[in-house]
Amino acid sequence: MFERLKPHFPWITLFALAGIVGAANPSFFNPGGLALLVSDIVPLFIMALGMTFAIYIGGIDLSVQQIANMVTVIATVFLAPLGIGVAVVAIAAGLAFGAAAGFVTSRMYVPSFVSTLALGFVALSIAKWLSGQRALSMDAAMREESFAWMFGVTAGVPHEMVIAAALLAFAWFLQSRTRFGRALKAVGAGELAAVASGIGVDRVKIAAFAISGAFAAIAGLMFSVKLSGGDANLANGFLLLAIVAVLVGGTPLTGGVGGVLNTAVGTLIVMVIRAAMVYLEIDATQQQMVFGLVLIAAIALTIDRSKLRGVVK
Repeated sequence: MFERLKPHFPWITLFALAGIVGAANPSFFNPGGLALLVSDIVPLFIMALGMTFAIYIGGIDLSVQQIANMVTVIATVFLAPLGIGVAVVAIAAGLAFGAAAGFVTSRMYVPSFVSTLALGFVALSIAKWLSGQRALSMDAAMREESFAWMFGVTAGVPHEMVIAAALLAFAWFLQSRTRFGRALKAVGAGELAAVASGIGVDRVKIAAFAISGAFAAIAGLMFSVKLSGGDANLANGFLLLAIVAVLVGGTPLTGGVGGVLNTAVGTLIVMVIRAAMVYLEIDATQQQMVFGLVLIAAIALTIDRSKLRGVVK
């Protein structure tokens, strides 16, 4: 019974939590308020969406938060000379950092949590150097000229939600309708079997981490434009939430199952939990504690223990 229900846990959890929060505060289901809540978590969702590719192959990307921080500074510093072209530079920077993490992981045999953590510190150092270790403000006129479209509203639908839906559709297509997606699943299901079947595992890993870095950069760009500035600490606190969103959505650290649609559900679960804690007036420090406990529970419920047999604890 448990194994049959397990794939449906994310949806069951989402509806149960939403029902509890809605019963405690009926205004939660106000369409306008829900739209604002969803819009507010779009950068987090994009970050988690990219991380899904790294976790789907059985890895982890701990650099996404610092890549996002670095991009907020890059976007702010180079907006004036480059205009909307700064988006290309920002995404290319994230892609490069992700690819570098994939290269170190696959070709130098460094565990992904170490390689991504180390490259995250490199990204943080670049952010601090570019910003002079201070908060920067965007040129308001250039921001409006280049990125006003990003946060508009059309027919009552915030543009952030449209961007999120487009990126989700792109990620779903990559995962479900391409040879690359099938290779991702094969690597996540069993790396040795993937190698034996002729899949270029190293290339798949590098591409997965590159996608994660690029999506983190997009999230950082949205942070920067929304808050009209850049800072080496602007996205702090989002790494834990992004990991929770992926894992509670049903993509385990052992990889091979789940995927980007699961992450969409997981991000909504995070949104509902955050809303509940705001209603209960739980402060930010205690919220991190709650999400830490949620992370432990998510790992315990989703991890594939059959892949851990024979591993020395």
